[in-house]
Amino acid sequence: MIEATLQQELTELESAEDFLEYFGIAYEPRVVQVNRLHILQRFHDYLNQLGRAMPADVTMPRVVYRDCLQRAYQDFVTSDAQTEKVFKVFHRSAEPQTVYLPLVQAFRKISDVTPF
Repeated sequence: MIEATLQQELTELESAEDFLEYFGIAYEPRVVQVNRLHILQRFHDYLNQLGRAMPADVTMPRVVYRDCLQRAYQDFVTSDAQTEKVFKVFHRSAEPQTVYLPLVQAFRKISDVTPF
């Protein structure tokens, strides 16, 4: 379990820039502006991969968190969101999706359609 003060401090951080500044990681604003959600999600993913393997030493979690955030940021310095595929939407096939609409619905009058 991470130290209580680290947990408390992390809950106060709101943006990717806040996290990067908190951990003292130098960053290019343009990289973060374009990829802020992707960076934070990748950071979360890296922490989840560690699972319960978090070091028991009280000072180590801060170092581990910093390293995970540094890796997450670096992923988007050298790549882009579409290549990294952090979010589910990027895992979808590029092929067009086929949607089936019954003929009955296709020829309904607007007045026959019930509102949501």
